[in-house]
Amino acid sequence: MKFICPKSELLNGLQVVSKAVPAKTTMTILECILVDCTQGCIKLTANDMELGIETIVEGTIEEPGVIALDAKIFLEIVRKLPDNDITILSDNSYQTLITCEKAKFNIAGKCGDDFAYLPEIERSNSIVVSQFTLKEVIRQTIFSIADNDNNRLMTGELFEINGDELKVVSLDGHRISIRKIQLKDTYEPQKVVIPGKTLNEVSKILSGETEKDVSLFFTDNQVVFEFDQTTVVSRLIEGEYFRIDQMLSSDYETKVTINKRELLSCIDRATLLVKEGDKKPIIINITDGLMELKINSAIGSMDEQIDIEKSGKDLMIGFNPRFLIDALRVIDDEQITIYLVNPKAPCFIRNEENSYIYLILPVNFTTV
Repeated sequence: MKFICPKSELLNGLQVVSKAVPAKTTMTILECILVDCTQGCIKLTANDMELGIETIVEGTIEEPGVIALDAKIFLEIVRKLPDNDITILSDNSYQTLITCEKAKFNIAGKCGDDFAYLPEIERSNSIVVSQFTLKEVIRQTIFSIADNDNNRLMTGELFEINGDELKVVSLDGHRISIRKIQLKDTYEPQKVVIPGKTLNEVSKILSGETEKDVSLFFTDNQVVFEFDQTTVVSRLIEGEYFRIDQMLSSDYETKVTINKRELLSCIDRATLLVKEGDKKPIIINITDGLMELKINSAIGSMDEQIDIEKSGKDLMIGFNPRFLIDALRVIDDEQITIYLVNPKAPCFIRNEENSYIYLILPVNFTTV
């Protein structure tokens, strides 16, 4: 096999597919990236059996062939080569010569026959969204998935399609994030749970351009993302997702409208007094026209007031400041509305159209 490829093209392709190379595996072939030049294009593939990514890079094929190269070594070599065309030549014993200008590397490759190619997925039941929209909706929800496997469904996100609406939901037992977006077309109702790891990696690869689309195809247990010259295939998380609607309520006793940037800056300042791993709540006291925020820790204390518009009852409530910061950072509105019931009930941050809803459970606190 022999091909010539600009460094920038090859490096970008390797960085894309390397996201599907497993950190630990008993199958050494999966530590490799497959280079396939047998179909008239230079195709790179990586697969950890849960997530698989393939992408096509531009270049000139002089001799077709297939080889598997150690992902880490291959990527690091290409990264450190000069910014020029790279020539890759492998022989029948899979010895591979990588040259660029005056630099030459000789590394051992492997036969590609044992490599786990991406599964063939029937391309039906697709939905189309812009790269910008998908990247944004992931950013606005991914922070509230669970980071452990105690409940696998919580490590993924629900993608629910209903007509021309896509609803994305994530939760970790302490909070829920919901985003709704309008699709360009109408689709059959569908619900799937996509692993958070997959969505994180897809989000990193997406260019985020509004004029470029992503096609998503679903089967019973897999999802395919197709965009640019890249295909991502992932297993879905199986099981019945949580009944979110039962957790949402339109009832409230206190309604607060507040400047988002002011509130976020205030909570952010308060966390300066909280050490990593400390579970110090921020205590919020809501009265007419005023929200007072207090935090007390071993480092010190802080007290700040923000002007608000309030209707309903006065209320004192405590929250994990990190949960509030995570939600506020992904809301673009200048003014936000917070709905509260009592110190033991969750608060809701939502807009009038319900295109976003963030539910956050309060925490217990003691007043000194």
